[in-house]
Amino acid sequence: MCDYQNAIEISGLTKHYDGFTLDNVSFSVPVGSIMGFIGQNGAGKSTTIKAILNIIGVDGGEIKLLGKDYIKDEYEVKSQIAAVFDELPFYDKFNAVQINTLFRGLYKTWDSKTYFGYIERFGLPKKKKLKDFSKGMKMKLQIATALSHGAKLLIMDEATTGLDPVVRNEILDIFREYLQDETNSILMSSHITSDLEKIADCVTFIDKGKILLSGVKDEILENHGLIKCRKEELSEIAKEDYISARISDFGAEAMVSDREACHKKYPSLLIEKTTLEEIMLFYVNREKKEWN
Repeated sequence: MCDYQNAIEISGLTKHYDGFTLDNVSFSVPVGSIMGFIGQNGAGKSTTIKAILNIIGVDGGEIKLLGKDYIKDEYEVKSQIAAVFDELPFYDKFNAVQINTLFRGLYKTWDSKTYFGYIERFGLPKKKKLKDFSKGMKMKLQIATALSHGAKLLIMDEATTGLDPVVRNEILDIFREYLQDETNSILMSSHITSDLEKIADCVTFIDKGKILLSGVKDEILENHGLIKCRKEELSEIAKEDYISARISDFGAEAMVSDREACHKKYPSLLIEKTTLEEIMLFYVNREKKEWN
């Protein structure tokens, strides 16, 4: 057990750039869970993660990691956090053995046996230079380092992007093992929503710097639904009852956020279950209301 309920607590996080604002972002990652952090490219996922890791300064808001202030207790907190990025952050002329030597000096809790266990499991060469690794090999190496110093919080920023499905599934299995310790937690940013549907407990959806949805993944999927109807039937549905609607030559599809209420209000219409990808797509187009 640990003495905090949330591995990450973000409240009112704000960061201004020319042409983009991270606008009053608030969400929490419960201990022992995987939070899927979704949104299209440029939505604010990486900016939020850089703020969490104190790579960039912020203009407002509070961040707590593992129950502690992310700046005041930064050294203590970061010793218990591992971050995995889309691009390999290591010197590319190193090899896996040299990486072990480097991290053994950085972390008091570094476990070489665990690290080389992952190297062997992933089939990674020990003496090959990192610049000669494939993208999948580089990602596996990052994960091997991330999971070899007893980190309680794993932060992934678009880490599975560009990997083939076999490698992605292998990595998702590793995460499931990591969460068998119920005090471990993961924040996983991705626009590959199919991965998050398989593994995430909770989902936070960001668009244009604002949080649109945050909650238990299964409840979000259960509450939302996709109305499939003829174009003329769409005009009979009150606009406030759907998020947005996609119009085609074959008819219309409208995303609703309260499937049960809409089923009672429009009993003759078919309301199907939906996916995170569809939810994201219809929310992104919410300002158009109707689109092709």
